[in-house]
Amino acid sequence: MNQIFGCPGFDAGGEKVLTGIHGPFENMMMNITVYRMEKGKSVTFSPREEEMALLLIQGDVKYSWEGRSATARRGDFFTEGATCLHVCRDVPVTVTAGAESEILVQSTPNDKVFESILYTPDNCGEETFGQDQFEGKAQRTVRTFFDYHTAPYSNMVMGEILVPQGGWSSYPPHHHPQPEVYYYRFQKPQGFGACFIGDEVCRIKDGSFCAIPGGLTHPQVNAPGYPMYYVWMIRHFDGDPWTDRIFDPAHTWLLEEA
Repeated sequence: MNQIFGCPGFDAGGEKVLTGIHGPFENMMMNITVYRMEKGKSVTFSPREEEMALLLIQGDVKYSWEGRSATARRGDFFTEGATCLHVCRDVPVTVTAGAESEILVQSTPNDKVFESILYTPDNCGEETFGQDQFEGKAQRTVRTFFDYHTAPYSNMVMGEILVPQGGWSSYPPHHHPQPEVYYYRFQKPQGFGACFIGDEVCRIKDGSFCAIPGGLTHPQVNAPGYPMYYVWMIRHFDGDPWTDRIFDPAHTWLLEEA
């Protein structure tokens, strides 16, 4: 059976590998690593033949790429918007930390060439759903940096979701053929919840992730008192990109009642 959950720590160099195109989670088809950077540290990322997205989760960094640079600051991922740099293959990016910072880097093979885009709160879509459904218990705010509709040249999707305390997301239960990865953070480090991947149930913790194989439903819930944040990342299939959710027929009545 494919592995579907992990909670690795940061290694001595400040790296936390979630998935890779080779290894235990290769069915996700993406390299995803989280980096904890000390103030003053500089790292250059240059995966060959792979597009790459670099998301500031928290901290203060400077991005440098193609003769350009931009600074990004984020103290709280619940109340402050995000900055994400998306580049095509063979475009090196240097990240320099102006304070202790956490960044997430997602990449996957893609031979297409496209213009680099820096997503900020000014050009990143943000929507809140579920306020009037299920007594508000499935309310969540979704930030989408890029997907097939806005970046058809990409082989990936990246966004963020904010879930209030005691709430459900990825709800009603849905699935899609393409693999998806969630990386979780909580407002407080002792926060917890649960994700339901097909018939498996996994405990969500701060810094954990789940790797969702295509075709499995994946609703999730977080405990009262612990608002939850997670990065969501999907890998398109060649000729079959992710464009929408497929709701579990057993639960579509929830949509009719909402």
